Amino acid sequence: MNEAYVPTAGKIMLVGIGPGSVDHMTKRARDAIAEADVVIGYVTYIKLVADLIEGKEIIRKSMTEELDRAVSALEAARAGKKVALISSGDAGVYGMAGPTFEVLFQSGWTPDDAVQVEIIPGASALNSCAALVGAPLTHDFCAISLSDLLTPWPTIARRLDAVAMADFVVALYNPKSGRRTRQIVEAQRLFLRHRRADTPVAIVKSGYRRRQNIVFTTLDSMAEADIGMLSTVLIGNSNTFVRHGLMVTPRGYANKYDMEEGGATREGERAGRSLSTGLLGWLETLQAEHAAGDSIATLAARHRLPADYIRDTLSEPVEAEGVASEESEA
Repeated sequence: MNEAYVPTAGKIMLVGIGPGSVDHMTKRARDAIAEADVVIGYVTYIKLVADLIEGKEIIRKSMTEELDRAVSALEAARAGKKVALISSGDAGVYGMAGPTFEVLFQSGWTPDDAVQVEIIPGASALNSCAALVGAPLTHDFCAISLSDLLTPWPTIARRLDAVAMADFVVALYNPKSGRRTRQIVEAQRLFLRHRRADTPVAIVKSGYRRRQNIVFTTLDSMAEADIGMLSTVLIGNSNTFVRHGLMVTPRGYANKYDMEEGGATREGERAGRSLSTGLLGWLETLQAEHAAGDSIATLAARHRLPADYIRDTLSEPVEAEGVASEESEA
């Protein structure tokens, strides 16, 4: 008696296709789509890879059907098919990787399952948009989505306020849509509590796509610009500047080196060592200020840090700095 045929389990490939131009897709992303029996994605993303999917089974879903896409991918993989589940940018940055793993875990899937899962990274919007406007992300930055479809607004607002105060360069995803028009205004209001009105802002719409548009503006004017769901808003930090049409955030070399004197090390600084205002230097200053009579509350207010952090820091002894090169740290 012949045994019943059991199809080989397939594979889910979570493909980040980058900003939308085939030229900016990774080779692995293109190969994954070529290998796939089924391609699943939001209708706009399907159009972006139209030249790569001829002859394949295509499953198109709307913007709000992320879980349906993941379910369809799992069903097809269980049937033995190779599935390319595509996201613009990177699948793990506001993309399909998260919803897919939620569906997989809910179904009882584990990494030992016959259905394989591969995540194929791509350039996210913050990377591609930054490349179009200069070098705004050279120092610490973060990304925040203004979409409140799944995240409560107070949570988003707290994050905006925190990063604005902490002087991060910020990339705003999903800044505005036909129905969500006030969120960008509220974000601007929160940032203006902590940042100068003339803080540089770059707005990139449809980066690397047919209708690409780039606008340089300032924090106090950004909400008046043409912003939509295909826009990414890059807000600079206190050191970001725009020159010759390029938005640049300095890495911080001028804190240690005199850039106008051929890069000579500034007085009180040492090449290969932390800044005099780095952790150890700051700890010594903090200890001295406290010994001179400044209270923990005063120090917390001066340095804009939590009082309990100041207290706990003062209770720890200051240790000597080890020797390490800047190159090794980089």
